[in-house]
Amino acid sequence: MSAAPHMNFIQAAQDPWRAAVGEYGPLPSPPVAAHSLLTLEQWQAVRDQWPAGLPVGLTLANTAEVEDLAEDLPRFALVALQFPKWTDGRAYSQARVLRARLRYAGEVRATGDVVVDMLPLLQRTGFDAVQLRDGQVEASARRALAIVSEHYQGDVHQTRPLFSRVPA
Repeated sequence: MSAAPHMNFIQAAQDPWRAAVGEYGPLPSPPVAAHSLLTLEQWQAVRDQWPAGLPVGLTLANTAEVEDLAEDLPRFALVALQFPKWTDGRAYSQARVLRARLRYAGEVRATGDVVVDMLPLLQRTGFDAVQLRDGQVEASARRALAIVSEHYQGDVHQTRPLFSRVPA
């Protein structure tokens, strides 16, 4: 069995990605700068002027259709998916579509109301980075990832069920 994929824990103070916001919210026409984390609306406003190869990230509401981004996905180094509440799981589906259907190879980050209990499913659906909500402990999250090492059902990393442990 292959090793579990790595999960990157993001600390806001050390994160090079910066949202293009002003005093009153997202800037309607953000400046072109490396490691800009743009909303979908901001990206659509600057898409044609954004230099090829300049790192750009997209923060995406969990109501957005990720299939609509297929053409632009190679341009994004990061797609940050939002969990407005930990009980709202639509971003899991977005991550799975990004990885399994659209074959997105960049960073997929969970943001918002992300709690330790979510880590195993985040990893299985294609997230490789997470920004935990305040009050959550990274050490606990790392332990949560190690609790179950094998799964019967496939996921974005292991697409087929594992039958090697099924008795004959």
